[in-house]
Amino acid sequence: MNSIILLHVYCLFLQNYLLGILISICGNVLISFSLNIQKYAHVRQAQRGSKPYYTSGVWWCGVTLMGVGELGNFAAYGFAPASLIAPLGCVSVIGDVVISVVFLKETVYTSDIVGGTLAITGTYLLVTFAPHTSTHITAHLVQYYFISWHFLLYLLIEIILFCILLYLYKRRNVKHIVVVMLLVALLASLTVISVKAVSGMITESIQGQLQLIYPIFYVMLVVMVASCGFQIKFLNQAMKMFDATEVVPINFVFFTTSAIVAGIVFYQEFEGLALLNILMFLLGCLLSFLGIFLIARNRPKIKQQDGNFIEMNRIPGNSLCNPCAILGTLPVGVGSSRPTRQCAEPFFFNDL
Repeated sequence: MNSIILLHVYCLFLQNYLLGILISICGNVLISFSLNIQKYAHVRQAQRGSKPYYTSGVWWCGVTLMGVGELGNFAAYGFAPASLIAPLGCVSVIGDVVISVVFLKETVYTSDIVGGTLAITGTYLLVTFAPHTSTHITAHLVQYYFISWHFLLYLLIEIILFCILLYLYKRRNVKHIVVVMLLVALLASLTVISVKAVSGMITESIQGQLQLIYPIFYVMLVVMVASCGFQIKFLNQAMKMFDATEVVPINFVFFTTSAIVAGIVFYQEFEGLALLNILMFLLGCLLSFLGIFLIARNRPKIKQQDGNFIEMNRIPGNSLCNPCAILGTLPVGVGSSRPTRQCAEPFFFNDL
């Protein structure tokens, strides 16, 4: 009898785990479609030279799909480990390459094929060897994790690093891309922790165990909104100062790494995981990172003059891509777009 009960519990967990993966992949594919729809709307409006792009129904259709995709990424955190959902953001990079080539007739490069192959291989390894254990996220569990000594130590280290980097960036005027993207990554780790907590507690509430009456839910909600806001701020500044071919892959690597570390430290997702699984999981991350860099490698580097964003009513031959999409998961995330292709102006929903 006990073995039957355990088997039933495992099947339910596996069902939720696969559901989280499926939701994340579908969300990232929707983000890819949304970016290309917005891209198409920009091109069409530019050719007609008529009304601004935001008066186009096609553009708003793309925006709506973007919102649905990011909502899917948010929901996925409630079903699967954060250390798995974050790296799946590379799916939208692959999707964007395929969609832009098939529907927008853009040029496919050898680096796109090799990078896409590596990213797909990495995604397979991630799904296969990622932690297959995930607890139900309740308010009491989040409170327990929140006051654990290893998280408090991790939070203290993050605060110290963030203050040092912010001092270098603001006071010493150190404008190196690594400094800015590390600021984004440190905020992203808090975003991932809070997003999974909020999403998990909402999921539990929907399933019948109300979690919204506990103060920790609203604490995590505030942390999520605040960290997303500041993350978007620094990411916007990075897109002003540096080219998308630099920002997008570096942001993906830093965000994914911070999400994995956050999942390990706060939610203890690697606890009890075999050494082989850990090594293969890390190999999957490495292949995904390499694939993203290869896809971005041969894109022409176009910087905006005077450090300003593209004007809202015109589209040049090439423009910056949507930086929030590379986060895939939300902050956040936050899917991803193909760097420096002609696409929508920076448009943020997450950061997650």
